[in-house]
Amino acid sequence: MGKHFFDFEDGDFAFSISDNMAMDSDGDLMMRMGNNMAMDMDTGDIHMISSWPNDDDEDE
Repeated sequence: MGKHFFDFEDGDFAFSISDNMAMDSDGDLMMRMGNNMAMDMDTGDIHMISSWPNDDDEDE
């Protein structure tokens, strides 16, 4: 399962489903724009998020 981060715009959590895509707790898809920025794929709005975790940081 992906890593979690917080969406400050919506006030909900999201988890990564790939390197550049995530799904929030409402089921909306988000695309990574930077470490602290993601675009809501439904509305096109830019959201400020907590740091998007890298998949390279897998727990062992």
